[in-house]
Amino acid sequence: MKELIFGLIGGTALLMYGVDMMGDGLEKASGETMKKILTVLTGKVWSAFLVGTFVTAIVQSSTAVTVLTVGFVNSGL
Repeated sequence: MKELIFGLIGGTALLMYGVDMMGDGLEKASGETMKKILTVLTGKVWSAFLVGTFVTAIVQSSTAVTVLTVGFVNSGL
């Protein structure tokens, strides 16, 4: 039981650390071009929905797309 609890806590901590690191990396790497691309692709609700669906289908992981979205928001994109 202790292993399960520590595994859950450790996994959650690593996920949160990874999201924080990714946000920092995106903030440093993002330029005006990336901001323009994201603005064009997600400017309207339906286009944002379709882009999100397409990216999730390509990546085959809604968790990865969610982590990317949180990273983009953290970096101010």
